[in-house]
Amino acid sequence: MAIFMTGDTHGDFSRLRPVAFREQGGLTKDDYLIICGDFGGVWDGSEIEQQWLDWLEDRSFTTLFVSGNHENYDLLRSYPTSVWHGGLVQPIRPSVLHLMRGQLYEICGKKVFTMGGASSHDIRDGILEPDDPNYERKLRQLNAAGALYRINHRSWWKKELPSEDEYRTAREALDKAGWDVDYIITHCSPSSIQETFSGGLFRRDALTDFLDEVREHCRFQYWFFGHYHENIFSVNPQNLFFMLLFILQGFLFLYISFIQIGAVLLCPLNRLFKTPCVYIAVVSR
Repeated sequence: MAIFMTGDTHGDFSRLRPVAFREQGGLTKDDYLIICGDFGGVWDGSEIEQQWLDWLEDRSFTTLFVSGNHENYDLLRSYPTSVWHGGLVQPIRPSVLHLMRGQLYEICGKKVFTMGGASSHDIRDGILEPDDPNYERKLRQLNAAGALYRINHRSWWKKELPSEDEYRTAREALDKAGWDVDYIITHCSPSSIQETFSGGLFRRDALTDFLDEVREHCRFQYWFFGHYHENIFSVNPQNLFFMLLFILQGFLFLYISFIQIGAVLLCPLNRLFKTPCVYIAVVSR
């Protein structure tokens, strides 16, 4: 059994084609590809979207994802929940599963804690209400100005951030695990990580502050997240020192790259720092 990780897909699953994700040839449904938020495959319910979900179901592996800030939460909540590997999931297809917030799973013998969601940072110019009497005029004005905005319940959902019940569920799950897990999978990072590499571009919120609480109190081997559209080994040189520091602490940024965890030690950082801290293999880009 193997676990592969990747970042935001935004409904574009072309990187999962065999020509790009070559390792899938020998995989089975007992092997897992986990998408760290902004899955985007449950967005408009269109026929094309359904075809892509069927395509994912036809892959040799099982696809898992946590939620991000670019998900249609109205559509997502229409899917039933069930228990899978110890935690709640929403099966989108039999082998395409949403790993819900504040859940603890046992996957390939590892304890995995999930907490999806993030704040949208592309809404500087506000949220447009579709039932506003001046909606069309405001829409034209915003588009003409090249504004950064989104439309409530069409391209933005308040549910992008967890509810108090979901935070409570998360703490209860971590209490049950003794605040000791193997992997943490989120969409955004803790506030302290985010502020260090982004220089204030991404603002802290209730979720990133909660994730700082998890960082301070929870033992973990690796923490995987997406959101920032950065690949772990292709970051801005000015952030390189901080990125190496994060990696050595177990924090791994993901976007379009794939990594396999628990694989043969191929990461050059291990040879450079002579440390067993980062047991990962970069298997595809």
